[in-house]
Amino acid sequence: GYPNVGKSSLINSLKRSRACGVGATPGVTRCLQAVQLDRHIQLLDCPGVVMETGTPPAAAPLRGALDPQRLRDPLGAAAAILRRCPPEQVGGG
Repeated sequence: GYPNVGKSSLINSLKRSRACGVGATPGVTRCLQAVQLDRHIQLLDCPGVVMETGTPPAAAPLRGALDPQRLRDPLGAAAAILRRCPPEQVGGG
């Protein structure tokens, strides 16, 4: 699945313990991890996957593919977000 959609959090909820590390930024899960849920069920936690779509690099942060703190051009990502928002939601008034 995509980065930061709750794959690890879902496994933790099902396991009812902290079996997988979770965080607010992409990249916490770095490798495949098998978690035994019960005697018959084993779940796999894996890093997020973002397929290359040929879209401009400013769209990568919108898909959760990049940590916002590591962006070279945060204004480009912010502009891409604003282009997708209705003007009445952004105006604040």
